[in-house]
Amino acid sequence: MPAVKAAKPNEIFTREEWAALTRVSRWHGLWLTLHGWLMVALVTGGTALLWQWHWLAGLIATPVALVLVGGRQLGLSILMHEAAHGLLHPRRKTNNFAGQWLTGSATGSDLHSYRAYHLTHHRFTQQSEDPDLGLSAAFPTSKASMRRKVIRDLTGQTFLKQRGNQFAVAWKGLQAMLSGAQDTAPSAKRDHSAGTPLNRNGAAGVAAPVVDLEGAKRTTRTVGRFLLIQLIVLLVSLATLGIWPFLIWLAALATTFQMILRIRNIAEHACTTTGGDDPFSHARTTKANMLMRMTLAPYWVNYHSEHHLFMGVPCYNLPEAHRLLLAKGYGPKMTIANSYAEVLRTVTRPVAAEA
Repeated sequence: MPAVKAAKPNEIFTREEWAALTRVSRWHGLWLTLHGWLMVALVTGGTALLWQWHWLAGLIATPVALVLVGGRQLGLSILMHEAAHGLLHPRRKTNNFAGQWLTGSATGSDLHSYRAYHLTHHRFTQQSEDPDLGLSAAFPTSKASMRRKVIRDLTGQTFLKQRGNQFAVAWKGLQAMLSGAQDTAPSAKRDHSAGTPLNRNGAAGVAAPVVDLEGAKRTTRTVGRFLLIQLIVLLVSLATLGIWPFLIWLAALATTFQMILRIRNIAEHACTTTGGDDPFSHARTTKANMLMRMTLAPYWVNYHSEHHLFMGVPCYNLPEAHRLLLAKGYGPKMTIANSYAEVLRTVTRPVAAEA
């Protein structure tokens, strides 16, 4: 199918408005990266101190900490997504370093593989060529089905399945590296999508069978970076407050991060009236209060319609883009939900009701 129709900023914004919206700050993206890690340190460290003070206080605080840390892990993935668009820093090397090492590696992602994958998603949003179509095509679904998905996320089943797949690919890549094996199949026949199993947020996902040794080697390097970051988090944890901060970080990565990631994916495209000829229908924007911004919608990711309309706008300028669109009368053309609860009600209505 043809690529989806793109919005024309010059028909919507003045030259001054567009220049301000697309200006990439030299410090804002780096500050957000630091903010993400500081929030992780604050929450995991504070919870560890509560455990040391009294086991009951630690027990009560831990579920809250898991949700907050899972939200910051999503936040780090969001910032890698920013780097994939070249929006984390105006200097390309700094942008790519921050996107690869300071954000993406924390959740097991490869910036460069994700960039190619994600730009395809933008080009063919909700079309048959969209690599993310499977994340939204299954909706609406039943409440029972949604409940099973959430249970799998919160019990670590999703994490183990995804990491198992990614580590299996990495093992094949490591074997190829050690043996010096090279690809023998023609490049046109290689399955490059299998190289790094990523979902749309850059987090590890279930990939196709690997037939591309170079892709498997990339996954090996991705897993190596992921394990190195986990080791650094462990060492910092042990050097300060003991094992507890690391355990909270790892538990969140295996549980709440997976659930938060799923809800965020659903909110962005599921049950939207997407059409290739209408750029205003490609995604959903969801209003978020402070609690949602701390968990499901860090770093303005809830402004997803604005992001698809103008993917050159940094995340910290998306609220202003939203304000301008509403002021110029474009609100009725957009899909805007009042809350994430509203989105979940929309996507879990009985399938039979759609007939």
